[in-house]
Amino acid sequence: MRKILYLIAGTMAALLTSSTVLSEEVAPEPQTLITNVNVFDGVNEDLIKNANVLITGNLITRVSTENLTVEGATVINGGGRTLIPGLTDAHWHMTMAEVPQITLLTGDAYEIAARAVPTAEKTLMRGFTTVRDIGGNSFSLKKLIDSGVIPGPRMLVAGPPLSQTGGHYDYRLPHDIPSETSLDYWGKSGFFVIGDGVPEVRKRAREIFRMGASQIKIAAGGGVASIFDPLDVRQYSLEEMEAIVDVARSYNSYVAAHVFTDEAVKMAVKAGIKSIEHGMLLSSDTLKMMKKNGVWLSTQPLVDDEDRMVFPNPESTKKWIKATDGTDNVYKLAKKIGVKIAFGTDAIMDPGMAAKQGKYLSKLSRWFTPYEALKMATSDNAELMELAGPRHPYRKGPLGRITEGAYADLILVNGNPLEDLNLVADPDKNFDLIMKDGKVYKNALN
Repeated sequence: MRKILYLIAGTMAALLTSSTVLSEEVAPEPQTLITNVNVFDGVNEDLIKNANVLITGNLITRVSTENLTVEGATVINGGGRTLIPGLTDAHWHMTMAEVPQITLLTGDAYEIAARAVPTAEKTLMRGFTTVRDIGGNSFSLKKLIDSGVIPGPRMLVAGPPLSQTGGHYDYRLPHDIPSETSLDYWGKSGFFVIGDGVPEVRKRAREIFRMGASQIKIAAGGGVASIFDPLDVRQYSLEEMEAIVDVARSYNSYVAAHVFTDEAVKMAVKAGIKSIEHGMLLSSDTLKMMKKNGVWLSTQPLVDDEDRMVFPNPESTKKWIKATDGTDNVYKLAKKIGVKIAFGTDAIMDPGMAAKQGKYLSKLSRWFTPYEALKMATSDNAELMELAGPRHPYRKGPLGRITEGAYADLILVNGNPLEDLNLVADPDKNFDLIMKDGKVYKNALN
């Protein structure tokens, strides 16, 4: 009799447990219904007029011009505004955007991390829901954003950019050279990494992927902000580049290269690098080579205007003028040739410049229609990010699009940015709703 009672009790407990599990499994996800909006889907130029968009959990589950009634859903009336995908920045530095250059000489990783936390939230509140973080140790920041501890955009982190001795990311002081090791403070803290020779660069690339990188970033040529490398120099040998690319391929990902000039870019393309960062000084022949090999031009609308970068040393100022003198030409040539172009800002070491992230997007109107610019900053950038393959951390749905199954990263614009791209330059005024991953971070409609 006692055995029977134990069996009955055990069966009841099992039923209760399975019932509890079942109820947890079928618990409905929260739903949001955005009504009465004109939708730019990130791909097509024509708006979807008088549409309704249903979000279930963190995904878009329906886009319809029919009236939708969803019981229990939170309803947001768009009032005829334009709904666009969350913006993306393909060349962003979350840990350097607002950090003064002096911090890289006298500060530490704690100061950089502390400055980066508010930067992440401000980036999101400008409507940039995804960034390709293309240099710096942002792994912990990404983890905290993804887990909801702090607000910020999605991040595809490249980790510490890899540089040769004397290259663009060699920020050691003059008296640190010659050195006994390539790992200085910033190397040990995973912020910049120096590597020379095939065995060492292969090891460093593997270490960066071990940290959790989505893609690798190297310096293949001289830079502007750095002090000790002229703009025209080619950095890394073909063999070194090929070794880094081989590591990236073994991780089913790719390599992006900071570089400006023809000779260095041609070598990078030959080595298998898939994303050229900057490239303002490229010729038609080099751009044609890039197109033939499916290489992206990830450049920025940086010109020597009222928003120019300000440097503490005259040599960087000279290099800035030389580089940005080529911006107009490279955009025109790349567009004519048909190279795939990504949008980014490369805001660095200047809070004022970072705050103009949307303004830099609006500057594309010098070379592109509003549609072309917005497509570049949404679905085109997302296509570039997909080169990370299985290292891409957000593969549940597409980014940069408003379509069924896509991530619910959305902006409601008071006006039509396909007619007036300048609307994106002032997100505080013109973005009435900002949603990332199905969560509303700004709602000015109430």
